[in-house]
Amino acid sequence: MRRLRDLLRGAVQGGHFPGGQLPAEAELMTSHRASRATVREALALLRSEGLIERTQGVGTHVVIKPVQTSLPEAHGVIKPSRTSMLNQRMRPRELDRSVVAAPPTVAGRLGVPDGTPCLRLEYVALHDEEPVAVATNYVLFPEAAQLRDTPFVHDWYRLLDDAGVRLSDSEFIFDCELADAPLASVLGIREGVPLILLEQIIYDLAGRPFDLAFIHTRGERFRFVSRGHEELS
Repeated sequence: MRRLRDLLRGAVQGGHFPGGQLPAEAELMTSHRASRATVREALALLRSEGLIERTQGVGTHVVIKPVQTSLPEAHGVIKPSRTSMLNQRMRPRELDRSVVAAPPTVAGRLGVPDGTPCLRLEYVALHDEEPVAVATNYVLFPEAAQLRDTPFVHDWYRLLDDAGVRLSDSEFIFDCELADAPLASVLGIREGVPLILLEQIIYDLAGRPFDLAFIHTRGERFRFVSRGHEELS
């Protein structure tokens, strides 16, 4: 059942069912060589995850369409494609933009003394007016001065570009956590729903870290795409 659930989830989130309509139970039984009980259990799990809905007389259909982005675009190290969600297809809802003393953990990650002034910029990322992530950025000066009064219109990298801030490298640490009550309220989800937690550091052109971000992303609404290749000698 778990394997079938994983196969169907990948197809649902990848948009592989035409029109968002899943095959009938009998067809899934045949194509996956599974019992009716296994098919129903797998579909029940997907329904509990909020990915599908089952309607009497209509069938099973997809109710979400995850946002997809390539990892290089998510890092901000390449320009987004024409269809990318990072190409003016998002907008922020700001929660906080203020100068604060860098907390010890932030200062340690950015290599500055505790209490160093930084810009804390926190926002909800909206895609098609639906919240998909909450991000809290701690930005050091002088970049913070450039960002402090720059209008925030689309995504984070567009804001950096509009402020004249240039980056060289970007690194992510991926983790997972369950939504607590405050995050669930902001993202419009149930408490306990799994979230992707990204911890990001962005470096300037000289290789100095200037931005530390904690990004809580809805796992059922967001997909990262990456493809590696071997360098031929």
